Amino acid sequence: MTIRRPSDAHAQRRARPARLSALLALALLAAAPAGAQRQAATVPAASRQSPLPADGTAQPAGPRAGTQQVNFTLKQLGADNPFQLRGVDGVNGVPFSVRADQVVTGARLKLRYTYSPALIPALSHINVIVNGEVAAALPVPKEQAGTTIEREITIEPQLITEFNRLNLQLIGHYTTDCEDPFHSSLWATVSNASVLELTVTSLGMANDLALLPLPFFDRRDVRRLTLPFVFAGAPSTTTLEAAGAVSSWFGALAGYRGASFPAALNQVPASGNAVVFATADERPAGVALPPVSGPTVAIVPNPGDANGKLLLVMGRDSAELKKAAQGLALGARALSGSTATITQIDQIAPRQPYDAPNWLRTDRPVRFGELANTRDLNVSGYNPDLVRVNLRLPPDLFDWRGHGVPIALKYRYTPRPVLDKSTLNVNVGGRFLRAFPLRAVKDQQGRVTQLLERALPDGSIPETANIKLPLFQLPAQTQLQFHYYYDYLKQGACKDVLIDNVKGAIDPDSTIDVSGLPHFIALPDLAVFGNSGFPFTRLADLSETAVVLPDKPGAEDYTAYLTLLGRMGESTGYPATGVTVTGAAQVQSVASRDLLVVGTPQNQPLLSRWADSMPVGMGANEGRFTLTSVYSTLLDWWNGAELSRDRRVAARLSVSASGTQAALAGFESPLQSGRSVVAVIGNTPQGLQAMTDALLTPEQLAQVQGSLAVLRGKTIDSLAAQQNYYVGRLPPWTYAHWWLSKRPYALVLMIGLAALLLGAMLYLTLRARAAMRHGGKG
Repeated sequence: MTIRRPSDAHAQRRARPARLSALLALALLAAAPAGAQRQAATVPAASRQSPLPADGTAQPAGPRAGTQQVNFTLKQLGADNPFQLRGVDGVNGVPFSVRADQVVTGARLKLRYTYSPALIPALSHINVIVNGEVAAALPVPKEQAGTTIEREITIEPQLITEFNRLNLQLIGHYTTDCEDPFHSSLWATVSNASVLELTVTSLGMANDLALLPLPFFDRRDVRRLTLPFVFAGAPSTTTLEAAGAVSSWFGALAGYRGASFPAALNQVPASGNAVVFATADERPAGVALPPVSGPTVAIVPNPGDANGKLLLVMGRDSAELKKAAQGLALGARALSGSTATITQIDQIAPRQPYDAPNWLRTDRPVRFGELANTRDLNVSGYNPDLVRVNLRLPPDLFDWRGHGVPIALKYRYTPRPVLDKSTLNVNVGGRFLRAFPLRAVKDQQGRVTQLLERALPDGSIPETANIKLPLFQLPAQTQLQFHYYYDYLKQGACKDVLIDNVKGAIDPDSTIDVSGLPHFIALPDLAVFGNSGFPFTRLADLSETAVVLPDKPGAEDYTAYLTLLGRMGESTGYPATGVTVTGAAQVQSVASRDLLVVGTPQNQPLLSRWADSMPVGMGANEGRFTLTSVYSTLLDWWNGAELSRDRRVAARLSVSASGTQAALAGFESPLQSGRSVVAVIGNTPQGLQAMTDALLTPEQLAQVQGSLAVLRGKTIDSLAAQQNYYVGRLPPWTYAHWWLSKRPYALVLMIGLAALLLGAMLYLTLRARAAMRHGGKG
């Protein structure tokens, strides 16, 4: 990619964010009252960021002017369960981050906790630790033991840096004599409803493309990204394709947080950040555009917000606009200055199926070191954290007859002093799979393994194991978890001394291999669409996908389209540079593609045109669903059909659907067999927003399954009311076995025909031999 910058670009070359933040802080101090100056002067340069609210509410991305207060519960920061602090030195905690465009001026922790009545107050306490430094030590008086205590702790802003960790540590003792360091009376519980409260002040940032994706997306911000996209009144399909590439890029950056992109027509948000798309013919109102001589990307201030920014994606026509969007999505790291003109983009190699950067490679074994940082594969202590390896698999892997996914596991650990019950436990998505015993320095006969010690100067024991993971335990997105469990042997009174010097590691050269599994899946299956964007994400750039919008779409239709593409970018980790956008009237031109249909019954004519192919029909106050009969279910069971799928439509039911907001329907394309259609339907434009929000909410997304998902309030009801079609390819012999296993009647018929054929052959053979004998006698 070649970039041309304006003549004054050298004055705004790639800036260092830390230096920029320091200059802005100095300016802020100069303008502040004397008292405020003294307070802000105590904030280190590294702490000039703050997280935004993590309550999941959709608000425009970007800082607010002035001072504000933001709250996190420990659960929002990642503590799924209350902290259980046990033993003489129990520790647990969560990370939290701070935005690059905000400065922390105050912090408080509103803690809810309970502790054991057996703790000796003079010897026990609970430490609040921020980044390794003790922020407060909480006493444990006898009169409050066993009750829920609420306490506010002030945290000095100097302790808060860019990336932080908040730990709670129990120092517990129950006797002044010899004690068991793991005695059951040594405990404290900290509620995950405890709140971390931060007071922050917004800071402006330079108009520099080198800072991208800041300030539009900040990886320190743990809440959902909400970034408005601004268009002229009626953007062209090419402009929408450009916007889809950008939204999927931001969706990939947002990752687990999720991202939504509310569309605005001729209206720039009054505050915060936004992305603006403009050409000579499509110029949104309220934005002063710089001169454009080609595909151009620029950053300018938001006219209504001194701290807000507008990311301008421009071109003289829609083709140049799309080129600018591709340059932004594929080469943002090469941009700098306030404005950059993209003069050339090298030919992008076509994407291959299943090569999405976020997906596990299917052409070779994959090392754990490619999936996790090496430091995260190492743990220490008698109560270590889990070693986590995140996996994202193509959702159409086929492992019939359960051969499993092979893992060549390599791991190391500090050998046990004697043989005990210590193990390495292997879990998949929180479900136990295997346990491997940890060996001791001495064998069962008590002989010292001197040869082993010489071969292992670091004192650790390397082990290997081959594991077969059942594919049904590996959904599209899951996690391998390795837990070193150490047995604690009690030696008697006054002899139980805990020396916490044990370590464990999963070798980064361990591998997982799915290259031997074919791709074959029964569709429709909205679960794989909701979790992975499949089948559209089969090609990471969505080059075999067409999005069909209404012929006269509104802002809600654009919002749904952009948010869905952001969701697919999160799945693949790659921008949707190959997606095609068209209207309902031109759908025949994209018949060879998988189709994503967006709209309401009022503005999307395909919903009525394809009603006979769809498992649902919706109007403003009426919904139609396809049902099956008991007879069809029994017949399908005899034919080998899966009970939750493959059911023949026996009746169609229309019901009052005033409480139904939206539906998600999957079915085979009426235009070409083997191609898929997923329709995102709202009974009103607001219903589209409700459905895209549901796809970004993990609790609701888990309910999306089958061929139809109906949204009513916060509840999603999923149905399987459509016959399956199959996508992918199996080896011939495997396909024959699988086909017969699904159709026992055919197997019985084939066996009968084979028996008849064999009997006929034997009859003819014996008759010929008998004729020969009679002929010989004559």
